[in-house]
Amino acid sequence: MAAARDGIVAGMTPNTPAIDPQHGFHVLAKPIGPICNLDCTYCFYLEKEDLYPGQHNWEMSGAVLDAYVRQYIEAQSGPEVHFAWQGGEPTLLGVGYFQRVVELQQKYAGGKQITNAIQTNGTLLDDAWCSFFAEKAFLVGLSIDGPADVHDAYRVDRHGRPTFDAVMKGLSYLRKHAVEFNTLTVVNHLNAEKPLEVYQFLKQIGSRFLQFIPLVERAIPAVELKVKGVAFAAPPVPGAASQRESPVTPWSVEATQYGRFLCEIFDQWVRRDVGRIFVQVFDVALGNWMGLGSSLCVFAAKCGAAMAIEHNGDLYSCDHYVYPRYLLGNLLSSSLGDMARSAAQVKFGNDKLDTLPQYCRTCEVRFACNGECPKHRFIRTPDGEDGLNYLCAAYKQFFRHIDPYMRTMGELLREGGAAADIMRILREEEEVG
Repeated sequence: MAAARDGIVAGMTPNTPAIDPQHGFHVLAKPIGPICNLDCTYCFYLEKEDLYPGQHNWEMSGAVLDAYVRQYIEAQSGPEVHFAWQGGEPTLLGVGYFQRVVELQQKYAGGKQITNAIQTNGTLLDDAWCSFFAEKAFLVGLSIDGPADVHDAYRVDRHGRPTFDAVMKGLSYLRKHAVEFNTLTVVNHLNAEKPLEVYQFLKQIGSRFLQFIPLVERAIPAVELKVKGVAFAAPPVPGAASQRESPVTPWSVEATQYGRFLCEIFDQWVRRDVGRIFVQVFDVALGNWMGLGSSLCVFAAKCGAAMAIEHNGDLYSCDHYVYPRYLLGNLLSSSLGDMARSAAQVKFGNDKLDTLPQYCRTCEVRFACNGECPKHRFIRTPDGEDGLNYLCAAYKQFFRHIDPYMRTMGELLREGGAAADIMRILREEEEVG
């Protein structure tokens, strides 16, 4: 999902989505389901075609789209309604489809302000698309994993061909039409070894808002693979025994790698780029250090307020939990608001806190981490308790490392200054030292 447009490091309170689905919720729409023109090695969503055997037309129908737009707007109590569109690759639907989206939003807005964000691999972008995005103020999230050598390692098309050049061409159209965009970089086993190279590249291509998504996928055991036909293991069931017999995929990032990756980028950012480059994980961390709570579900104490809707109107508990077990219902037969606030979804969100291991509950960085995403809780704590996050070591390293800087920036903001003043402070300290 595309990132928020403003950040706390700019001296502004972030536009924090509600974490409690009883009071507000967010839906990631999949208007073309898992269908994509690429075949990225690590993509966990392509296999979702198996959820709908015999499906040939994956376009969200007019009836479903109409019901979704209307119900989603009606269910939001605030004056702003944020739509997010993803896939698969949503641009496969064509500009005309999203023109219809905007028309429906205007029809049902009821005086509310509507915003749109769309996630794309960028390979199909052209003048028509980017003119539309600019005119309708779409925020575009562009998936790119770094320079060509690391991007093309896993992000390939259906014929196994590299996609970097096509993505860069798409980016040129975004910049030509002055479309607001951010970048989403999947941190994998390969690019995690080149943190500064990746960071510098993203800055060079004009990205000011950066998201780093750690790649952690467990491979399903070979015997089950033959039966189920899917490549990735389902997320662990909260509170159940760990599923460590399912190893992570070779392209998954290691915890120690990810910790180093974040620390090295942070060290450069905090000295050169505060207030100019916005890195989501840094921004969210500062909010937690200031006691504002997490604007990102993975670091919140509870989750459950960020769901995913498939092309046919099926609503699932989360984008990473699109499995039959987590199907809440279909909006053509059930109210979107009722499903979002159902007992099953509330329990899903509460389970994140309720199943947190004791090891995490007494951790000094719990306030910043909260056990991260339950999808990653499949290893054991040092004392043998199930449910520890695979990335625990990464977050302990990273949050301990940034603690003094976060305290300083927090104090600057509380005194009415700018977080960016930390760069001056660090320069002065280094000159004295």
